[in-house]
Amino acid sequence: MPDELFQRIAADDYLDQIQQRPPADLRTMRAECQALEDKVSYLRRVAQGRLDILRAERRRRDEGRESIELSELIAGLPETLSGGVGGGARHRAAHEADLSAIGDVSQELDGLCPPNLLVNLTTADGGELDKTIGGLADFEHAVSERRRLIFARLDALADELARRYRDGEASVDALLR
Repeated sequence: MPDELFQRIAADDYLDQIQQRPPADLRTMRAECQALEDKVSYLRRVAQGRLDILRAERRRRDEGRESIELSELIAGLPETLSGGVGGGARHRAAHEADLSAIGDVSQELDGLCPPNLLVNLTTADGGELDKTIGGLADFEHAVSERRRLIFARLDALADELARRYRDGEASVDALLR
């Protein structure tokens, strides 16, 4: 995961003196938090997708259903991957994410759940399947914890900016100049 930026944002003093910082600094901090959140959320979605696929295969085996063809697996992905989809507690504005630096993180994920396991899912060893599910679940949990912390930072920054505009300490007109 993008550790250097995360460590800085996660530091206890990241939001120190937030009330005294100029609005431009707060917007810069918010932008770096958003950029990191984009990467972390993407990584979480990919991890969850792989986890959903592996868990569906584990269920198939546990229920004693016959092995399916790859084409059947692919055809069933929309249903498998749509389970449990929901929004967060606070609405976030849609924007285009820059995921250009996601490569290292994807390698970490590929180490936990190699693509060849997904391709050969129906013939994979049960122990390997269970081990991969456990590793991915732990990974997804750790990524989710990071994401929650980033959201807390984003919320604090947005709340401070909103307070300033509401209280007249900052002007929307200044943004347009």
